[in-house]
This record gives sequence, structure tokens and C-alpha cells, in this order.
Amino acid sequence: MSWRDRPETRDRMFSAFAVVKELHEMMWHLLETQQRTYDPDIADDARELVESLASLTRRSVGELEFLEIGEIRASVRSVLMEVSAEVRASFFADDRQMNPDLVPGADLAGTDLRGDRLCGADLRNALLIGADLRGCDLAGADLLGADLRGARVEDAELSLALYLTRPQLAAAHGNRRTRVPTGVPVPRSWLDD
Repeated sequence: MSWRDRPETRDRMFSAFAVVKELHEMMWHLLETQQRTYDPDIADDARELVESLASLTRRSVGELEFLEIGEIRASVRSVLMEVSAEVRASFFADDRQMNPDLVPGADLAGTDLRGDRLCGADLRNALLIGADLRGCDLAGADLLGADLRGARVEDAELSLALYLTRPQLAAAHGNRRTRVPTGVPVPRSWLDD
């Protein structure tokens, strides 16, 4: 059945699609946590959450409408943040100071960050619109929900950044020398340089 065949179902189907899309995004991040954590218990928790979320995606449109997505998101968030802290901690062993502006949710729009230490930075939900990250190493940086629209990431090392997604990359300006995480395709527009 399609919403085109039954237009009265359109809104419900689109709502269900949005829920399933969010569940898939959470599963994507949880799969990454399984690979990045050193703690087998956390890896098991992430695996169990993935299995649970996968079963939710098979529910009916009516059932998807009533999912407590906020509670699900909170469960996933705690695992993601735990692994983020674990991974990022390894970048602070040398006691070098990081720019104090590099915090979750920071407004870094248009900021030139090329000279800053970004490895292990917590840039979760940061506004990086038009930020200059050319040639930066973001290994271990948490980019969950970071807004990368128009960010300059040419020649940047993003392959070990945490929670970087295809839509985030598609919104940024990179080139064929920008390194991206395994499993995340390089945007075609980056291959034209």
C-alpha cells in the first residue's frame, strides 16, 4: 500500500517514515560505538540496543506513531556519550590545553579553527556553519549533531571522528583528499577538484 493509492494515509506514513529514519540513525551510531569502545560490556549494551531498535523498525505504522522516541533516544544517548568520553579521553594524555570555546553546542559559525587542537574535541551539536577546518585533524572529535553546512573540510582528517554522517558530509565543502570514516561515502561534489 502506498500513500499515493490512499492519500488519507499520507501524514501517518510520513510520520512513521520519520520515526524509522531516526531509529536507523541511532542504529548507525550504535554500530560505531561497538567498534570504537574498549569496554566489552558497553559493546554488548550497544548490540542489544541495535537489536531492539531493529525490531522496532518492523512495527506497523500505527505502532510507530505511539513509540516513546524520547525515551529511546535517551537510552541511546547515554551509550553514545559514554563511548565518546572514553574515546576522547585518550587524546588528553599529554595535558595540552584545548580551546575553551570547543564545547558541545558551541556557536563556531564562520570560525577559523585551523590552528586549534581538535583531536578529541566535544563538538556535539556545535554550529560549525562555514567554519574553516581545512587540513584539521578531527580524530576522536565528537561530531554528533554538529551542523557542518558550508564548513570547509578540504584536506581534513575526518576518518576517526565520532558520529559523522553522510548528510553532514554532504553539507560541507571537502575534496578528494578529505579522509572520511569507513562506510560513509565521499560526496560526489568533492571529487571534482
